[in-house]
Amino acid sequence: MNEKLEDVKVRLQEIMDLYLASAVLGWDQQVYMPPGGAESRGNLLATLGKLQHVKATSDELGKLLEGLAPYAETLDPDSDDARLIKIATRDYKKATKVTTEWVGAFAEVTTIGEVKWEEAKEKADFKIFQPHLEKIVELRRQYSDFFKPYDHLYDPLLDDFEPGMKTAEVQSIFNRLRPKQVGLVKAIGARPQVEDDFLHLEYSIDAQREFGTVVATKMGFDWKRGRQDISVHPFTTAFGPGDVRTTTHFHADQVASAIFSTIHETGHALYEQGISPRLARTPLCNGASMAVHESQSRMWENIVGRSLPFWKYFYPDLQKRFSSQLGNVDLKTFYRAINKVEPSFIRTESDEATYNLHIMLRMELEIALIEGSLQVKDLPAAWNDRMKDYLGIIPSNDRLGVLQDVHWSGGMIGYFPTYALGNLVSAQLWEVVRKAIPDIESQFSQGGFDGLLEWLRANIHQHGAKFEPQELVKRVTGSTIDPQPYLRYLEAKYGEIYGL
Repeated sequence: MNEKLEDVKVRLQEIMDLYLASAVLGWDQQVYMPPGGAESRGNLLATLGKLQHVKATSDELGKLLEGLAPYAETLDPDSDDARLIKIATRDYKKATKVTTEWVGAFAEVTTIGEVKWEEAKEKADFKIFQPHLEKIVELRRQYSDFFKPYDHLYDPLLDDFEPGMKTAEVQSIFNRLRPKQVGLVKAIGARPQVEDDFLHLEYSIDAQREFGTVVATKMGFDWKRGRQDISVHPFTTAFGPGDVRTTTHFHADQVASAIFSTIHETGHALYEQGISPRLARTPLCNGASMAVHESQSRMWENIVGRSLPFWKYFYPDLQKRFSSQLGNVDLKTFYRAINKVEPSFIRTESDEATYNLHIMLRMELEIALIEGSLQVKDLPAAWNDRMKDYLGIIPSNDRLGVLQDVHWSGGMIGYFPTYALGNLVSAQLWEVVRKAIPDIESQFSQGGFDGLLEWLRANIHQHGAKFEPQELVKRVTGSTIDPQPYLRYLEAKYGEIYGL
């Protein structure tokens, strides 16, 4: 037994405990905390954040990790201990570049910012949120400055969510993806549109929630190690493999919204519940990256959840629960409706063919904000201009436009590109899954989802954050992130639906 390694593990456990305590408070803030608690909650999170940062940047931890470098060379490079030393060293080097004062200020500003964002969204008034976003953008600029020199000002922000990925790489991927997706959307737009009016009738929220619970359970969600609540913006958080929380939302006249939000967040939760217990209370007890995490949620939500075999199994149940709305709607009509392609305002409700365009828009705006070529006060107008350019529509208010996402209020500038990257990874993984499990779609049509979950657990989930995202994707698919499988998937699926 290596004494230095055991010492490091104890220190990392304490750091993770503080991080997870902050995560519990963050979950409560978005689910149960009254608006008046924002200032107090900000103080609590600032104190915990500073304590965590002090421990994470201690000289003692740095010396121990440095001393472990020769020992790590003697280990199997894929072993838990070798990967822990590698990831902990990377995290330490990043953390030591950031000041404790910045960590505290960021926690305070974003806690209040999230509450003000909720108010601004409710009132559809960006000006309520504007001064808080200005502080957040300035703090994220300061954060990037801690990491000079860099290839691009946006690189340190992106790296927080997608370790090792550079802005230029993402832009290159998006440049290959954008014209193909724009062309597909235009081709679909020239075809007769599918009908989906029946999805916007009045649907009981209680019955929606009951159905969502059935679906999440069948997918493999372990209710003894997780729970679901309601929030303004659906999300998933985990305090270890034994405590994974999801949230969703419900709209009486948008039944598909809750269904697919629930499937999406359950996809995230299955990843967290599938991480090996060996990695608990270490930096490895997390997803490899947000793109890999999104590949799980987007695969379940779209490739699986919007597939015909999935609904061959679940549609009779849904139809029975909502007989007055769906009793005369056949399966094929329902399937086409949930896959309708139409430019829309809300990213989380958008179809697969247009979704990535929402993400590219946000990345461009984030880069402009960080570079200073776009001022926060001008953000709503810039948003609307890009919506018109990308999707041919203009939001009628800030709630439908610039205020729709929670991410900026939490300071998560650099996060959005991972959604589109996750779409790409989901399709890459799916091609491998179909070869490994040739009858996978037949299994779905009979309510069998264990085969897919077991494959994901073996190849993705159990490893947590042991491997960097591009490394993990290449290990499983033979290639780093590649847009071609996703384009093949879209063209095949929507070619059939729209007769292209």
